[in-house]
Amino acid sequence: MNARLDALANPVTGKLVKHLVAAGKVVEATGLPVATQELVKIRASQINGCGGCLDMHTKEAAAAGETSLRLHLVAAWREATVFTDAERAALELTEQGTRIADAAGGVPDDVWARAAEHYDEEQLLALVSLIALINTFNRLNVILQQLGGRLPGGTARTRQVALHGAAFGDVRHRAPSGCPVPVPPCLGWAAWTCSTSCCGACGAGARCSDGRC
Repeated sequence: MNARLDALANPVTGKLVKHLVAAGKVVEATGLPVATQELVKIRASQINGCGGCLDMHTKEAAAAGETSLRLHLVAAWREATVFTDAERAALELTEQGTRIADAAGGVPDDVWARAAEHYDEEQLLALVSLIALINTFNRLNVILQQLGGRLPGGTARTRQVALHGAAFGDVRHRAPSGCPVPVPPCLGWAAWTCSTSCCGACGAGARCSDGRC
């Protein structure tokens, strides 16, 4: 299987994805726990079969301290003992929101009520927004056949969401002078938008190698 298009090579899609990433940063800045955010992204991506997003978010979750046991059990969270009641409520809402076309009446009231027991209004809005966003990324990746398995291991820097760029087109950058890594992946969306960025090995500035800067 090969990617159908290089979405980031198209200025329209590139701008769209950049704004989606910016919307995600709004969610990240809310009181919704980071661990819950990653679990939501992983579960939606499992349901939608998005290899690129699963590759990214399992690595990001592990880098943030998530255990391999919990990551392995996300798909079977109902039959697992390692998730809190709040996380279980978020995962249930994620499933219902992702499979919304399968429910004649939309998201059931009891599912919403369970989520509302654990999250305040801001967190609930963040949760709903996150479910909508990850489903958008999943659909872009799946329709364009963006494959998983190509991304580097997650680090604090990769949480700049550049890995969505790698999932879309495996965009790579020239190493800055003196960097020990010949061709490091860009670890910041700012690099793609021609602002500041960093090399994953030495933290020095990098520039796009494909002329788009």
